[in-house]
Amino acid sequence: MRWRKGSSCRIVRLHVIAVLVAAVAAGFSYRASAHDIPNDVTVHAFLKPQGQRLSLLVRVPLRACRDVDFPTRDPGYLDLARVDASLRDAATLWISDNVELYEGDARLLDPRIIAARVSLESERFFESYEEAFAHVTSARLPVETDLYWNQGLLDVLFEYTIQSDRSNFSIRPGLAGLGIRVVTVLRFMPPAGGVRAFEFEGDPSLVRLDPRWHQAALRFVEAGFWHILDGTDHLLFLFCLVIPFRRFGPLFMVITAFTVAHSITLIACSYNLGPDALWFPPLIETLIAVSIIYMAIENIVGSNLQRRWMIALGFGLVHGFGFSFALRQTLQFAGSHLLTSLLSFNIGVELGQLLVLAMLVPLLEALFRFVVAERIGTIILSAVVAHTGWHWMIERGERLRQFGWPVINAALLATAMRWMMVILVFAGVIWLIGLLRRQKARNAEPASDQSANSDMANAPELVIQSSTNPKAH
Repeated sequence: MRWRKGSSCRIVRLHVIAVLVAAVAAGFSYRASAHDIPNDVTVHAFLKPQGQRLSLLVRVPLRACRDVDFPTRDPGYLDLARVDASLRDAATLWISDNVELYEGDARLLDPRIIAARVSLESERFFESYEEAFAHVTSARLPVETDLYWNQGLLDVLFEYTIQSDRSNFSIRPGLAGLGIRVVTVLRFMPPAGGVRAFEFEGDPSLVRLDPRWHQAALRFVEAGFWHILDGTDHLLFLFCLVIPFRRFGPLFMVITAFTVAHSITLIACSYNLGPDALWFPPLIETLIAVSIIYMAIENIVGSNLQRRWMIALGFGLVHGFGFSFALRQTLQFAGSHLLTSLLSFNIGVELGQLLVLAMLVPLLEALFRFVVAERIGTIILSAVVAHTGWHWMIERGERLRQFGWPVINAALLATAMRWMMVILVFAGVIWLIGLLRRQKARNAEPASDQSANSDMANAPELVIQSSTNPKAH
C-alpha cells in the first residue's frame, strides 16, 4: 500500500508538471502566432515637398508592426483610448527608422510625427494625397469601436525640414522587414504638378524621384548588364551563336545584328507600340525557346556566317520583346529620360554580352583543342542546349495554351498592322544591306579580272624580251 501511495503521488505530480508545460507552451505558441511575420504586406505612401517642408504619408497594416505592445481590452479588441503612444512607437520603429530620405546628397533626419491613427481596412482614403491627408488629420475612430489589433491599419503623417521644394529628392524605402513579401506603392508629387508613381517589391535600394539623365543612364546600364547575366535563355541563345564562330571578327557582325534587332522591339514596346494582351508574354517566351532549339539544330547540321547574322537579326526581334517584359517595372525609375534609359539598358546588355563572349571564346577554344574534336564537341554541346530548349518550349507552350486563341478585334488588327509595317521596313533594310554587299562584290570582280588579263597580256612580251636578250643565255 505504501508503494502504491507513493507511486500514485508521483504520477499526480507528473501530470501536474505536464499540464503546466502544456499551458506554458500554449502561451508561447499563442504569442508567437500573434506576432508571426505576415506573408504579403502592401505599403501605400505619398511624398510631397512644399516650401521648406516635406510631407510623408504612409499606410501600413498593424499586423506588420511586430514587437509593439498595443493596449487591448476584452476580448482582445484594441483599446483606442490608450493606443496613441503605441502607434507612435510603431511608426518610429517600423517606418521612420527604416526609411531614408535625401535632399540632394544630404540625408534628412529626425522627422516629426504630425499625426498617427488607426484606420479600418474598409476606409480607402489613400487614393489621392488630399484624401489621405484629410483622413489622417481628421477625428480618430470612436473608442468603443471593436477592432482586433491585427485587423487595423496604421496611418502616419511625417514631416521633414528641407531647404527647398525644388531640390532633387531620393528615397531608400527599407521596409522589406515588414513581411515576407512587401510591395510599396509610392506616389511623388513635385511642386511643378503631376504625380510620379512607383511600385517596387522589397528593398529597391536608392530611388531617385527626379533623376538627372546621367543618373538614370547609370542605373539602366547596370540593369541591362545584370539582366543579360541573369537571363538563362538569352545566355543559351548567345552560346549557340558563339559555338561555330569563335573569332571576334565574324562574331562582331552577328552580335551587332542581334543587338540592333532587340533594341528596335525593346524601344517600340517601351513606347506602348507592342501588344498588351495576356497571351503575348507566354507567346514570346515560347518563341525564345524555339529560337534556342533552332540555333542548336543549325549548329548540328552546319551553318555559315552569312545565314547566321540574318537569323540573329530575326530572332533578335523576338528577344527584344523578352527584354521589354523584364524592363517594365524598371522603367518607372527613368524619370523624364525614357529614351536615354532605354539606350543605356541596351548598352548594359551589350557590355554583358561582350563579357560572356570574352569568357566563352577562350573556353571553347581550349575545349576543342585539348578535350574533344571541334565537330563532335559542337554536336554534343548543341544537343544539350537543344534538349534544354525543348523542355522550355513544352513548358511555356502549355502556359500559352491556357489562353486559347486571341479574339480578333480592331485593337489587335491595328497592332498587327503597325508591326507588319515595322517588319516590312526591317526586311527592306536587310535587303538593302544584301544588295550593297553583292554590288561591292561585283565591283571587286572586274578589277581582279583586269589585273589577271593584264598579266596574261604582258607574259608574251616578257618571253620575247627574254629570248632576245643575250644575257639570258
